[in-house]
Amino acid sequence: MNRVHLSGVRAVLTDIEGTTSSIAFVHDVLFPYARERLPGFVEKRRNDPDVVYWLDATAREAGIDDPRSHRVIDVLLRWIDEDRKATPLKALQGMIWQTGYESGDYRAHVYPEVPAKLREWKAQGLKLYVYSSGSVQAQKLFFAHSEAGDLAQMFDGWFDTGVGGKRERGSYLRIAETVELQPPEIVFLSDVTQELDAAHGAGMQTIELRRPPETCPDPGSHPCVAGFDAITLA
Repeated sequence: MNRVHLSGVRAVLTDIEGTTSSIAFVHDVLFPYARERLPGFVEKRRNDPDVVYWLDATAREAGIDDPRSHRVIDVLLRWIDEDRKATPLKALQGMIWQTGYESGDYRAHVYPEVPAKLREWKAQGLKLYVYSSGSVQAQKLFFAHSEAGDLAQMFDGWFDTGVGGKRERGSYLRIAETVELQPPEIVFLSDVTQELDAAHGAGMQTIELRRPPETCPDPGSHPCVAGFDAITLA
């Protein structure tokens, strides 16, 4: 098994899907849950200021004149089917998922070694951050209602596409500036090569995750491991 040892690290910035958690949970549980409930949710909460804000944003992005049109719901459903990384969709999904988490309809999947490793890094004095295409609200819900209990309390900050796209170098520079660290002091963990390329281009250290049955590329452009327990940070 590949192992990676990095030095000079003061903070861990981690992706979620395919990194801390199974992609299948998001695609097979969360996405269908939101898709089924989205039309009713919008109709029921159409006068909620937060919902109105994101419906307006959806209409603007889709070129729809009337944000109250049913076409906006159709667009949101299509975006779910396309796995579109649209900020309005992610925000509305997060509101729907909150209901599911709080009612106990499901618990978020995390790989078994992840909680212990996060605690280990936290005990070392490292800062822990999340950067995901899902909204900050959805990220907090995910880790607060995980199969391993409330993990959200261990994180020091959260970033979503509001800071920029995950394949854009500038996003990682903005994150480093926000957390007041130099990019080389941050290690970014992800299963997506293009995201790792962008983080590396910003000066961050990077580690690629390839969860079994996937295997690390040979040769690869980033240090690669099968799980968090193969990572040592100093």
